[in-house]
Amino acid sequence: MNQNVTILLDQISDWNPYYKTDSLQTVSDYLQCRSNEKTRKLVINLSNDYRYNSEGYYCSLLAQTRGHQVIPGIEILNKLESGMGVRMDAGLHKLCHQWIQNNPSPGDNWDLWIFFGMCHIKGLEKIARFIFEHFPCPILKVTLNKRHRNQIECVQAIPLNQLDEPQQTLFAEALDRFNQRIWQSPKSAKAARFNLGILYDPQEKFPPSNKKALAKFQEIAKKMHIRTELITEDDANRLMEFDALFIRTTTSLNHYTFHLSQLASQSDMVVIDDPLSIIRCTNKVYLKERFEKDKIPAPLSSLLFKSAPKAFPEIVQEVGSPFVLKIPDGSFSIGMYKINSEEDYAKATALMFERSAILLAQEFTPTEFDWRVGVLNGEPLYVCKYYMAKGHWQIYHHYASGISYSGNVETLPIYKVPRKIIDTAVRAAGLIGKGLYGVDLKMVNDRAIVIEINDNPSIDHGIEDAILGDELYYRILNHFERTLNNRSR
Repeated sequence: MNQNVTILLDQISDWNPYYKTDSLQTVSDYLQCRSNEKTRKLVINLSNDYRYNSEGYYCSLLAQTRGHQVIPGIEILNKLESGMGVRMDAGLHKLCHQWIQNNPSPGDNWDLWIFFGMCHIKGLEKIARFIFEHFPCPILKVTLNKRHRNQIECVQAIPLNQLDEPQQTLFAEALDRFNQRIWQSPKSAKAARFNLGILYDPQEKFPPSNKKALAKFQEIAKKMHIRTELITEDDANRLMEFDALFIRTTTSLNHYTFHLSQLASQSDMVVIDDPLSIIRCTNKVYLKERFEKDKIPAPLSSLLFKSAPKAFPEIVQEVGSPFVLKIPDGSFSIGMYKINSEEDYAKATALMFERSAILLAQEFTPTEFDWRVGVLNGEPLYVCKYYMAKGHWQIYHHYASGISYSGNVETLPIYKVPRKIIDTAVRAAGLIGKGLYGVDLKMVNDRAIVIEINDNPSIDHGIEDAILGDELYYRILNHFERTLNNRSR
């Protein structure tokens, strides 16, 4: 029996059409048992009655009180009972309408069945996942209309005992994919301390962790009796299977990484990078204002607004010449230009204002390398020197052909790093939160100045771990465990 998963049923006989599992418990038994265990469980509530004040309702309420992850949660049950709707974005409206046009059906409305975020209708998978993310519930029946927009009429939770035989098959397949731990016996006598999902993008050109680093995280986690799994955007509907989420693909706002970080945080999971850190770090406009307010040394900066553009001489007077023009949410040296002349300025702003209504002009501070201090929970974790790409003013040099290369990296023991660099980095990271950050700094005239703070810093095997080795991975994984333990007390 897998002790970390519990499936709640009104009657055990409701499970007769499915494969046997020791994870079953009746709603009544769950309500009456007193739970003193500290293990964080996943509870799948399949009661046939979720109405307010029903036993099914109180199961979800008590599960959350006991520190268990539960699907559906009490907030979702309240949303479903109140009839609260959800609106798709323009892209999903278009996708849905195109499917309707290609698959005509009688009547004004039609139903889409969703089992743990999955549907059997080809072409509507994204819509099913979107609805499940807003209403994480095992079985949903979504009534849709045939209009061009706003197709969702209502979302209903359907009891397990109302499924017909084909639907039972779909439910079983979806449950199997949603949480394989139900069917798998533990591989060792010692149960996993917690379950960590590592979000990555196998197609990403500049990932924050290389393949060997991801393998190291999994290797060290196994020794620590932590269950890990590499997941992608396509596994969004399985998020509640995990106790914690570690994002190892480049984050940005208005992006699936931020959305999944929000969903994980709302499910009381421990998340790196948490949504607030992503908001604060991915926007250089926010960092500029925060550095000025808290007197963090940083290059001279000036904001440029598309609605009221500044003349080139005015910017030169504020930050000097040459200067660097940046998109607020750029990363890996993408979205920035070195401005040497009024002609450069005119060309760059014409391009960049197409992407953002606000730009950042920043003092050009040339150095042979940037310092990068990795900070975890307010403590320095590693320090690197990132050298500029050969013959270039940035760490990364991107060619129009799509080819890119970067400068060398040198990792140093923390005790060999100037104290000003460490102290300034830790103070700057403290403005963001208690997670994992990479603080980029330059040393100019014996003064440590902060260039930016990254919420998704690089952890590459052979680079950032060159000094600490396996200990680096242990410290990050141990941070997840300590945070989870503190929450359960």
